[in-house]
Amino acid sequence: MIKTSTSKIGDWIVAFLCFLLILVCLLPMLNVLARSLSSSDALIRNEVLLLPKGLNFNSYKMVIEDSKYTWSLIWTAILTVIGTCVSMFMTTICAYPLIYDNLKGKRFINAMILFTMYFNAGTIPMYLLLKDIKLLNKPAVLIIPYCLSVFNMIIMRSFFFGIPDSLRESAEIDGAGPIRILIKIYLPLSTPVIATLSLFYAVGRWNGFSDALMYMNKREYWPIQLLLYNILNNVTSIEVATQEGFTKPGLADSIKAATVMFATVPILLVYPWLQKYFITGVTLGSIKG
Repeated sequence: MIKTSTSKIGDWIVAFLCFLLILVCLLPMLNVLARSLSSSDALIRNEVLLLPKGLNFNSYKMVIEDSKYTWSLIWTAILTVIGTCVSMFMTTICAYPLIYDNLKGKRFINAMILFTMYFNAGTIPMYLLLKDIKLLNKPAVLIIPYCLSVFNMIIMRSFFFGIPDSLRESAEIDGAGPIRILIKIYLPLSTPVIATLSLFYAVGRWNGFSDALMYMNKREYWPIQLLLYNILNNVTSIEVATQEGFTKPGLADSIKAATVMFATVPILLVYPWLQKYFITGVTLGSIKG
């Protein structure tokens, strides 16, 4: 197919816009990386932009050697793995029954699920509920309350709808039950959407801090993002700075930047492994609704 000059200009415009978006996303990260690798003196003089000045790894050394950072990172990884597995389990068992036309009350169930997508009681009723069922300040409070996303469930349900009914019907003729059909047919064919939704859930859990901020007072159970949030917002006085290990002028900014990178890089490393499934999972999941 021969492209016209107009289509070529359109391609260049799209490429330029994509380049601008890449810069918008990349430049702040490069700045944080440069600040984390720069000397305190360079930060005090505000000389650091995109390249480090006075290259050193002291901030990373302090972060890695501080047990509160390493444990928070490990705890966040544990939360992310467990939370993603629980969320995918809940999403699957919620989406799968809704593809059956003979499910009693299917329309009502769909309506109730969609209702929760647009309306909720709010933060205070949720807090009171978690308090009444004694989940506050327990690790489960960071997993159970938000273990299911209706939006993600709809994507998975739509993907299941896209799998030919003839496969399910032939398995039913052979005597397979719903659970076996799910395990043997639907899940193996749903690798793209499973990988995509797992990435959604994992990123959401890794970056989450508001639930821990509201429901968790025990510092040993703070995820890395909440620890980072408190460091970035509370290191203002000499007393707090000394408590957090920021005893040298300019060192606070360097350690803040190192902590940001410390909390960001692990989840970024997950994306390349799931990238090949990402677009496929989202687009295929939207074929049928």
